[in-house]
Amino acid sequence: MPVYTPPPTDFVSGKGVEVFDANGKRYLDFLAGIAVNSLGHCHPKLVAALTEQANKLWHMSNVYQTELQRTLAAKWVSVTFADYVFFTNSGTEAIEASLKLTRKYHFTKGKPDKIDIIGFDGAFHGRSYGGINAAGNQNYLNGFGPPLPGFKQCKFGDIDALSAMIDENTAGIILEPIQGEGGVRALEPEYLRAVRAICDEKDILLIFDEVQCGAGRSGKLFAHEWAGIVPDVMAIAKGIGGGFPLGACLATEQASIGMVKGTHGSTYGGNPLAMAVGHAAFDELTKPEFLDNVNRVANNMVQAFEGLKDAYPDLILEIRGKGLLRGLKLSIDPLIIRDLAFQNGLLVTVAAGNVLRILPPLIINADNVSEAVSILDKCFTTFKTSQNIGESQ
Repeated sequence: MPVYTPPPTDFVSGKGVEVFDANGKRYLDFLAGIAVNSLGHCHPKLVAALTEQANKLWHMSNVYQTELQRTLAAKWVSVTFADYVFFTNSGTEAIEASLKLTRKYHFTKGKPDKIDIIGFDGAFHGRSYGGINAAGNQNYLNGFGPPLPGFKQCKFGDIDALSAMIDENTAGIILEPIQGEGGVRALEPEYLRAVRAICDEKDILLIFDEVQCGAGRSGKLFAHEWAGIVPDVMAIAKGIGGGFPLGACLATEQASIGMVKGTHGSTYGGNPLAMAVGHAAFDELTKPEFLDNVNRVANNMVQAFEGLKDAYPDLILEIRGKGLLRGLKLSIDPLIIRDLAFQNGLLVTVAAGNVLRILPPLIINADNVSEAVSILDKCFTTFKTSQNIGESQ
């Protein structure tokens, strides 16, 4: 179905931070499959894990159990707030599980009318029906019938507006600690702590969507850790599989009280292939030196972006984000720079609010940053030249 508009280029191979098209042209990948290829392309440990498992067992369904699923769940429990893990194939499925769990929690406690989920403007929670209603983006809702009941949207980062919106029917609050699609906007730690306090006071479940900003991308394993608080429920995916389809809904034991036999399911979720790759990805992501590198290279990248901003103050208005989830807010359509970057062998993407979004693999080094910034420099120069804008401006 023609729901995408990709360039007429077929990619055929990749290694580390590089990908190659059918003509052999090399590209530096600073998109990482939209924050998915956290360990780059064809990471040897992930390839080995998948290959080994492919010769053992592919699929059983959750009618039966496998040790790989139990042990990977135990690993994620050991490094997070969670007591339970439900494996999915994608981020939007993890969101769906989170939404269902939240409403079932209150139903089980004898409050069936407590169903409202409050989200925020600019949010993105996937393309499922529940996901687009939770986010409330009209561009994604148009044409798909009436909005689902029980979903509200609040102004991003406004704690007073959130407090005023909460009532006796509020079941959960869902947010991304760092919005990706919404313009690479990070919520302040003080705001996240205030939301946590409200949820504790009102018996509201706090749901974090860390599908894009989690798995080490912010410089901590999960972005909410910068605020020193934890959610009740969290949806994760993308980077936790390193390129293999894998997501999960994590929750506390208390939040999960309604999730009993028969209340939810997935045919492919937690399949042996995904679990094998998930183990290998987890082991790499949780190495102490791994996040040290993310923070070190991220600082280097931000300094380089500041240099670009100084060179093109009329084009680059703001540098956003955290870790290796970054955005350059531009005064022009970011699609122009994205397309110029593609022509010059650099893959980046865009986000709302005229933002050029940069999501490289978490294994990049200083040389990769220098090359990417050099290409972006060339792109901005090309644009200014095409517009006959003097360099002195």
